[in-house]
Amino acid sequence: MDINLIAKSLEQTGYIVLEQALPKKNLDQLLRRCEVDDLNRFNTAHVGRGNEKRLLPNVRGDVISWLDEQNIDDQTFLAAMDNLRRELNARLFLGLFDYECHYAVYESGTAYAKHLDVLHGKKNRILSTVLYLNENWQQDDGGELDVYDENGSNILTTVTPRFGTLIIFLSEHFPHEVRRSNTTRRSIAGWFRVSGSSPI
Repeated sequence: MDINLIAKSLEQTGYIVLEQALPKKNLDQLLRRCEVDDLNRFNTAHVGRGNEKRLLPNVRGDVISWLDEQNIDDQTFLAAMDNLRRELNARLFLGLFDYECHYAVYESGTAYAKHLDVLHGKKNRILSTVLYLNENWQQDDGGELDVYDENGSNILTTVTPRFGTLIIFLSEHFPHEVRRSNTTRRSIAGWFRVSGSSPI
């Protein structure tokens, strides 16, 4: 990843979309980890945090599995993101303290309505990331990510969830939504947080 390009884009526009963000070998390993082959690993995603967690399938339809620091394939990705964290702190003084992330699988017919990644206005998640793990994605497969302006009225960019594409954006500034997917859609969603943040 070109750290200087990422830092410049985050300063100027608040987001960046990168293609082939990681080596193909690493992407292939992550794709295998993102197969829903173990019902104990993947769980239906909730909306909200703590006591406010709710299952709202009409709002959010993915199943998730948090990355495992003991798994060697997950370790490789987490190490890459930790390096990104340190490099961005050095350039942009963001105070990024840690990174949390999970695999997300949207089956055909599911989506995620427009939302912000920062809950109740708390300054916790600073940067959001989504890495896509979908080989041979076609236009009619759907599942695009729409990123809106701060008012949530105009689409700034639409990201097709192609294999190896990574988007990074300021969590507090950009509402976004996942369009209805017409086939199984896989990704890793993650957030760089400041110290003192509460995990999901």
